[in-house]
Amino acid sequence: MPATTPSLGDILRADAEDFADAFGVEDPATEDNVAEEEAPKGFCVECKDQQAQAFCEQCQEDFCDVCGSMIHRTGRRRQHVLTKLDVAAPIEADDTAPAAASDSEDTEKEGDVLEGAMAVTFSADSGRAETGSGSFGAWITERAKYIPLRLTLKERKYLRLLEAALNVSEYTDKVDILMYGNKTKRMVGQIRELCAILSGLVLASDYKAGQTLFEDRQFEDNEEFFQKIFEIGRRHKIMNPDKMRNEYGKLMYLLQDSQQRDVSDLLGFSTLKPIKTVHAVLESLNVAYILEDEMVAVATKEIVAAGKSRAQVQLEIKQKERAIEYLCKAYATRECPADVIRQCLYSIGDNHAFLRFNRDPCDRMLAYLKANFNPLKADSNSLSLAILSGRDGARLSHSHSNQFHYVQQTLALWRELLHDMFMLWHSADTDLLAARHAYRLTDTGQGLHRVQPCPRVSAAAHAILHRTQKAVGRWVGSAMIHLGDRNVPNALMFIDKYNQVSSILNPVVRVLEFLDSHAACPEPTDVSRFVDAAHGSIDNAKKLILADFFRSAFDGSGADNFFDAGSCIDGRLTSAWNWCSAIEKKPFFNIFLLAGFVGFNGGPEGFN
Repeated sequence: MPATTPSLGDILRADAEDFADAFGVEDPATEDNVAEEEAPKGFCVECKDQQAQAFCEQCQEDFCDVCGSMIHRTGRRRQHVLTKLDVAAPIEADDTAPAAASDSEDTEKEGDVLEGAMAVTFSADSGRAETGSGSFGAWITERAKYIPLRLTLKERKYLRLLEAALNVSEYTDKVDILMYGNKTKRMVGQIRELCAILSGLVLASDYKAGQTLFEDRQFEDNEEFFQKIFEIGRRHKIMNPDKMRNEYGKLMYLLQDSQQRDVSDLLGFSTLKPIKTVHAVLESLNVAYILEDEMVAVATKEIVAAGKSRAQVQLEIKQKERAIEYLCKAYATRECPADVIRQCLYSIGDNHAFLRFNRDPCDRMLAYLKANFNPLKADSNSLSLAILSGRDGARLSHSHSNQFHYVQQTLALWRELLHDMFMLWHSADTDLLAARHAYRLTDTGQGLHRVQPCPRVSAAAHAILHRTQKAVGRWVGSAMIHLGDRNVPNALMFIDKYNQVSSILNPVVRVLEFLDSHAACPEPTDVSRFVDAAHGSIDNAKKLILADFFRSAFDGSGADNFFDAGSCIDGRLTSAWNWCSAIEKKPFFNIFLLAGFVGFNGGPEGFN
């Protein structure tokens, strides 16, 4: 008889050896030290560390919601009848229970009830996996069109070679200067020089591969290779905005020049290919429908340990690992091997991590604003958000109420821009590398810059602005977005500008969390005693930091004229940068130092 395709239940029931043979990985149960013995009475027969919540009439076994729903979602088991069990009274764990089960009492005390994997959905507004009703498949299918594919090990080797070549290249120093002579020939010469450096590095790192690629061949004969290595650099930068800070500008300007007709004619080959995204890869392999599977929400969910017991974190890790292996097993084909599906799932997970680090600080600061300040009037003079033009460097005049709404709408706009940053980055990539959008080298007051129209980014940014204006209702200040002018010369500058928001907000959030952690200690700490002596209390210190930030970081300062700063969309970020540059002069700077702060551009999130 032909072998039958194993169901998810078979996968979940497989022992350690079968699991390793099937997937080439260790059994998650072994990793979590879960004993391979009979489940204690009242616990799930599968995971053995959660209370049974359903009884299967056909299997004659008890399951928790997670295991029961996963095992009974395919094949004949879909027809099985699951009866809910009464689990109102907690089950006492006996001596035979696994170690993880001993934490169930703590979990109950904390009120952390783990919902079944089938109930995990996604909120398009928050971008997080949640329980309840929602349409994760539609949301992630659209978003996957802009999520870059994670680099493979081989691609990372090429990335290091590209970074090394760009590091020694003097492309912009030789091209973006005002001098007489044939600029086209200078561009072609510099591009060929970079390709020669890349060829030499590839040959030095792998002689056989380099010999195959470059022996008796011209640059145009290796067009596909250069397209691939340049695409790797662009893709890596989108997912890692803090990487390639110097090299990325050279790369994009080099590729931008290579699209000019006279340059491409002399060069003899094209340097561009589309950026690999999760959706593009899955669609090319005819398995894009995998994104509609609700188990993708479990397989890509980011696991955050804060506020959870060890048992719950381990269980979520186990769920995620099994969901990944299930999807790889269920959807793998000859054209689309399991490794490609796994890479796509990891890439979606990287997207969630990007949102948590870059977008979520805006949510945290909005929460602090609403929790600590009255939108109508100030609780005291020291906590007033009112600003007056000409005082303390401010260029705007706002009452407390107006400033509250001004800060709220600015943080909301930053949040929406960062939520759609991948989409904006793809639009910026298209605008920068469009041959029909010629640039002009212009002195903007901050040196020579390439001023170029960016219609796609402009349309996307205005759509986000309009959406934010409808959400907040009341709009204070200007709604002008600078693009393609002396303030924001091109799409690259726009993207770089808003990628700095997390670098500004994350250190502030970290300091506030540092104070919260000391306030929660049952006994006074040295830090809490110091803060009490200097500022009265930890709560007063928090409000002092927040009030100063919400006043001075949103006061229109940072430029010598109203057009460059003020209340326009980009001026709001300029004044925030200006606040960061004066942080060491603030009366609360010593609290930042106690929290480990080293700068808004140093170390992970600006901390040691």
